Amino acid sequence: MVLAAGEGTRLRPLTERVPKALCPVGNVPLLDRALARLTGLGLSGPAAVAVNACYLGEQVVQRVGARAHLSVEPGSPLGTAGGVGRLRDWIDGRGVLVGNADAYLADPAAPPGPDITTLLDGWDGESVRLLGQPAADPGAPGTFDGHVFTGFSLLPWRLVRDLPATFGDLVRAVWRPAEAAGRLTVVSYRGTFIDTGTPADYLAANLHAAGDGGLIDPAATVTGPCHRSVVGAGATVRGAVSRSVIWPNALVGADEHLHDVIRVGADLTVRAA
Repeated sequence: MVLAAGEGTRLRPLTERVPKALCPVGNVPLLDRALARLTGLGLSGPAAVAVNACYLGEQVVQRVGARAHLSVEPGSPLGTAGGVGRLRDWIDGRGVLVGNADAYLADPAAPPGPDITTLLDGWDGESVRLLGQPAADPGAPGTFDGHVFTGFSLLPWRLVRDLPATFGDLVRAVWRPAEAAGRLTVVSYRGTFIDTGTPADYLAANLHAAGDGGLIDPAATVTGPCHRSVVGAGATVRGAVSRSVIWPNALVGADEHLHDVIRVGADLTVRAA
């Protein structure tokens, strides 16, 4: 299951126009990256993969199409636990791999999908598993066994079947109780992980995806100097850009010099530093 219902409040004003799950990283929507990762694991189609939607949900529904089972939450998002609980009938006795659409993962040893296979290897179907990386402060709040959560977890059916379809989060509803019972394991992820929740982190994920040379879509028009930036399809760049993300169909005027920003359309510039 891919979680794509959230409002992305920390990423505003970008998410006032597009849900966070559809914000492009390396010119690929985050949701598409998550679905490609699951396809790399042999998981695809509405019988095997579900996506939840709520905030600007019609955009998510249109993007997903027939690639996955869709759960559109009415009103406000139900949170991570509520979103899973609303899909109990679809999960129907199975263990479930739950991933955050906004988690940017990149394992150069195994692109684009099988980079989380270690989370699945040898799973007993009964315990809770989290993908994580060692925390700078192992004892900080929000850590698990000295690790920072990196976007994916494995949940057994025995814990999913009792989750109500009401607002709640997996941390308090599932993970911490499993940890207290000695039934939670953190599996180390050795690739790159970036939580794209803020403009600074969103820019960092794009720069990582672009590499040192930058990334310009073939359908973009770039006549100005462009250094280590990501430029989307249909964008027009006449001015100078560096370390920036230019969204599809955006415009950079000839007199503009953009650095460490995200440009959307012709009128929205979000500073990332």
